[in-house]
Amino acid sequence: MVHGWPRIIFGIAAASSVSVMLAPGALAQDDDGPDTDDQIVITGRLVVPEGETVQTAVILNGNATIEGAVAETLVVFNGRTEIIGTVGEDVIVFNGAVVLRSGSRVGGDVVSRQAPLIEDGATVGGSIDDLETRWDHWNVPFVGRLVWWLAYSVSTLVLGLALLVLARGLDPASVRSLRDRLGGTIGFGLLLVILLPIVAVLMFLTVVGIPLGLFLLLALALVYTTGYVVGALAIGRLFVKESSSRYVAFLAGWGALRLFALIPVIGGIAWLAGTVLGLGTLWVAARPGVSVDRSPAIAV
Repeated sequence: MVHGWPRIIFGIAAASSVSVMLAPGALAQDDDGPDTDDQIVITGRLVVPEGETVQTAVILNGNATIEGAVAETLVVFNGRTEIIGTVGEDVIVFNGAVVLRSGSRVGGDVVSRQAPLIEDGATVGGSIDDLETRWDHWNVPFVGRLVWWLAYSVSTLVLGLALLVLARGLDPASVRSLRDRLGGTIGFGLLLVILLPIVAVLMFLTVVGIPLGLFLLLALALVYTTGYVVGALAIGRLFVKESSSRYVAFLAGWGALRLFALIPVIGGIAWLAGTVLGLGTLWVAARPGVSVDRSPAIAV
């Protein structure tokens, strides 16, 4: 089965975008709202109490206990899974024990690395599959892209926050690049994106330039990624007022770019736009006229 992957992916993306601003725990479940929302947990515990229903449930790290109902798919990446109530479709557990208590019901398949413990009276509507065996039947290229998306999202988040702490002039530079030097920012950013790999390749034409060309090629990933996270800050300033925290602005832009990255073709265009804008913003930051706060305190 595995019908809920688009919903699962969107849920993880949304959770990643706001997880740094929230305490660990359930992110999507609203105590005052309807009990048909998705429940996404980064780390902690995922619990669906008896009498409550969620649409899709996902936990990245921690134990899952389903006493109520999950209408669609339950996915556990790392942790123990105990089902007392019902899961409408599949139960997918990448790492951890799986226990189906008597009276529980799974409408689809149970897929896990460890053999599940199924008590008498528990019902499984589909098959019980080993994760490694079932992996061959899934869209492996798609899963690979998802893993890369998650890894790149975390890496750019960490790099962006580190830059905000160490280079506090980037925020006023991003505002200035959009307000006063948008044309120059885009032009210089495009120039760097196009010329850097060309210069690196040309260096291979001379023996003495080969080491430098090699180092430049290896550095392009870091250069472009740095431009990407700075571009996320600049894009965030399109939606977040200048008086607001630079961290909020960065998270807004970063979250938007990472959501666009899930869409084929559009994701590539968004990456290029963010990188070009970010490299251009670095050019603005290196020029005179950007006010840099040199106080030791870290403003949030």
